[in-house]
Amino acid sequence: MQQMNHVHGDMQKIDAGPLSLRQLDVFVAVIDEGGFSAAADHLGMSQSAVSHALAALERAFGAPLIVRTPPIAATALGDAILPHARSVLASVRALRATVDVQREGLAKGMVRLAAAPTASHRLVPGLLNRWRAELPGLDIRLFEGSDDELEVWLASGAVDAAVLIDPDPIPPGSIVLARDDFRAVVRSDHPLADMKGISLAELLEDPLLASSSGCEPQITAIHAKAGIPYAPAQRVHETSTLLGMVDAGLGVAILPSLACSMLANTLVMIELEPRVERSLVFAGPSGRPWHPGVKKMRDIAEISSKNGHIEDIR
Repeated sequence: MQQMNHVHGDMQKIDAGPLSLRQLDVFVAVIDEGGFSAAADHLGMSQSAVSHALAALERAFGAPLIVRTPPIAATALGDAILPHARSVLASVRALRATVDVQREGLAKGMVRLAAAPTASHRLVPGLLNRWRAELPGLDIRLFEGSDDELEVWLASGAVDAAVLIDPDPIPPGSIVLARDDFRAVVRSDHPLADMKGISLAELLEDPLLASSSGCEPQITAIHAKAGIPYAPAQRVHETSTLLGMVDAGLGVAILPSLACSMLANTLVMIELEPRVERSLVFAGPSGRPWHPGVKKMRDIAEISSKNGHIEDIR
């Protein structure tokens, strides 16, 4: 409660003076890049100009937004306004791109796309090639995150589009890019490796290894449906680390079939019975108008899906 009271006190000190987009851009960049020098490089500004822009923004708000001592972090007030700053900047990017489309018929500018690691590894690269060939005016940047992070980033304006996992409901204007299913991952010399399909109960003799970077809610639900407690022996963040641990014989894992291209030749996937699928959905933000480039990316992805250029992994 003390932190919230501090934020409220800071908010009462805000001056009604003018704010600039550059100031907001600098503030967000300092947070995202982790420092003033990195933010200056990212924005193509001098470090002095970054410091002055942030100081001017802090004067307008009447309180510090950044803790200067390492590690660089937002203050309570900075945390409170950060999602609003991101949303403003995302809306301005979309506004400028809309003007470009109306004037020149060409979608231009940067589009930030977020996806989970399995989608980033196999599904997104082919789409990036098509988008870059058909939308040369767009600078599409890919960001990897966990399933939960993707929705937060999209809502806050940190990204302009995302490949969401099983959104409920599917946001308006979105499309299903692909569907895959969950499978057991074991070493190729594991006793179950030659099985075509197995039940979750058959995995209980081995330690379960899990990743917190994606799909854990679905895997937890699979256990609940089977009446088996979800109790991983190890939880790591990176999918590559998880696969390395399985390869070392430390246990077994459950991953979506999209991850098959990430497996070493010493690992195999086995279908789980009963089959549990997930949907990968290309979506823009629900709370603000879409960047016109995102709309064009969706349309190209939809045509690619209908023409069979996006694999429906079954």
